[in-house]
Amino acid sequence: MTGCHQKWNAERALATIRGLADVPGALLPVLHALHTDYGHVPDEAVPLIARSLRLSEAEVHGVISFYHDFRRTPPPAHTIRVCRAEACQSMGCEAVFQHLDGSTGPDLAVETVYCLGNCALAPAAMVDSDLVGRFSIAKADRALAELGARP
Repeated sequence: MTGCHQKWNAERALATIRGLADVPGALLPVLHALHTDYGHVPDEAVPLIARSLRLSEAEVHGVISFYHDFRRTPPPAHTIRVCRAEACQSMGCEAVFQHLDGSTGPDLAVETVYCLGNCALAPAAMVDSDLVGRFSIAKADRALAELGARP
């Protein structure tokens, strides 16, 4: 997924910011656009956003840190999201999550989500963009092997 993100370019970022500056409540659309372009909101973008939208850098940082979907660092190459909502808990997601938790590193993140809408096939997980039902320790190990991470 990281391969589709652009490298930081201040001129391009500023064009994105200015293109959305007149949208009501422009900060969130700007942050979403930059996050889509770069895979995160680069620290270098914060002063550009603040100046362009007439906000303080603290206000921009506050919004970035408030919303957990905004990353401030580049994403890892792969992400496994394990649902830990009630239906998945009742089907053993905790054991799978604990099994995966030590597998994180610069190329792999293991994250908690609460509901992937796949309760009938609990426990559920997302391996990068693929929804996986009945996500077991064996399936987790296969996913790690396919991603090139250690099982």
